[in-house]
Amino acid sequence: MLRTGLTGGIGAGKSTIARRLVERGAVLVDSDRIAREVVARGTGGLAAVVAEFGDEVVGPDGELDRPALAAVVFGDPAARRRLDGIVHPLVRARSDELVAAAPPDAIVVQDVPLLVEGGMAPAFPIVVVVGVDEPERVRRLVATRGMSEADARARIAAQATDAQRRAAADVWLDNSGDESTALRRADGLWESRLVPFEENLRARRPAAPVAPVLVPWDPAWPGQARRLADRVATAAGWLGHGVEHVGSTAVPGLPARDEIDLQLAVGSRADAEAVAGALADVGLPPDPAAVADGAGTVGVHRSADPGRAATVLLRVLDSAAWRYALDFRDRMQADVRARDGYVERKHAGAALYAADPDTLRYTAHLAAWRGDPKE
Repeated sequence: MLRTGLTGGIGAGKSTIARRLVERGAVLVDSDRIAREVVARGTGGLAAVVAEFGDEVVGPDGELDRPALAAVVFGDPAARRRLDGIVHPLVRARSDELVAAAPPDAIVVQDVPLLVEGGMAPAFPIVVVVGVDEPERVRRLVATRGMSEADARARIAAQATDAQRRAAADVWLDNSGDESTALRRADGLWESRLVPFEENLRARRPAAPVAPVLVPWDPAWPGQARRLADRVATAAGWLGHGVEHVGSTAVPGLPARDEIDLQLAVGSRADAEAVAGALADVGLPPDPAAVADGAGTVGVHRSADPGRAATVLLRVLDSAAWRYALDFRDRMQADVRARDGYVERKHAGAALYAADPDTLRYTAHLAAWRGDPKE
């Protein structure tokens, strides 16, 4: 099963993308719909809201009077927090029930409007953000929902910014064009990324390795590494002792293979084994071909996502391998001459092993130059 977080600002057209993914076979868990269900007439959720905010938030039909409730909590952060404290746990519990009931080979799309605002992105193996610039969102809200321009802008301002959403997005799905274009993009996402990701995740296997072809340093790599590091840290929980971006993609200006390397510090091999299942659940299964190096590396996990190659090295905190990875990264960042020498070695290795489907020989070629610790 692949859990996909789907979000986007008001007016971005997230529902259109959700419907298309359902047409392709996704199981939809709609947080907005669930939020209405858990406070429907006769529910414990509605009773809790009434106990907190009074009978005036209930309409003549016994259902929640949403405009009346909005008038109470709008502009009152404390009241909004009390409401969220009632509704959000109920929504999470019902969402978990629906996810658990999905087939084992499902691609579950969890439509969560406040996914970014709620800091929920690290819990998903992949997050898709539907994006449209603000002027177009305002135009849509005025034209299709009858809002005034001022109201539309106020609603947009109350949500996360585009920069915050981009920081959380593994996929930014541009929905600024016509609907047919957006649907084609959704189809491409489904076919080229979500389906193979789910298959890899269910089989607990990494995606195909990235060939040893060097590309120029990409300024997007640090942001991608932060997203993955948050995911890894969330999965590891208290057994993790910090996640660091290491390797060539962590060195600005250094050419590299397009693969993010992270280092997760753990207390022991037993702790590495204990977190292996949680890492696999968020899209980072163990690499069955990886061999411990004897210097503190006690696990190697690789991304099952065909759209984002990544390796997570589990290393005992303060071991030789843990220290070396940080020291080498910091030296490459600070020492231009050493960095130039390493670039030469990388290019030589890429020339030797570009056609080699197994990256181990390329990696060994670089390790010999670096002098990686073995014992």
